[in-house]
Amino acid sequence: MRSVNKVILVGNLTRDPELKQTTNGQSIVTFGLATNREWMVGTEKKSLAEYHNIAAWGTLAEICGRYLRKGKLVYIDGYLKTRSWDSPEGVKIFRTEIVATDMIMLDKRPKDSEGEAFSEFLPGEGGSETFDPEN
Repeated sequence: MRSVNKVILVGNLTRDPELKQTTNGQSIVTFGLATNREWMVGTEKKSLAEYHNIAAWGTLAEICGRYLRKGKLVYIDGYLKTRSWDSPEGVKIFRTEIVATDMIMLDKRPKDSEGEAFSEFLPGEGGSETFDPEN
């Protein structure tokens, strides 16, 4: 039997993306995303916010770094990745994040902050150059 590791999120950025370069020149961007889950209990509407750490590599990282900003509504398609490292105190720290392979900007605003029009990125177009730091 095959396993599946797939994440699809629609939410708002909680902070501006941080675009960096690895020592070998690979682009990586990280940002936070908030999603809301809503349900009914009788006639009362309940909701709960979840917060996610997102990372993207390569061309998709550069697109996210250029066009996304805090508050923007986006669709993220990707997979879960758990990293671990030792703190300076010797404690093992684990962090699970979503590695984005595709992103679609959902805001209706047709131009970026510099006045340039941007196109919509469809699944399969922006994230085909993803980078796996373990390979």
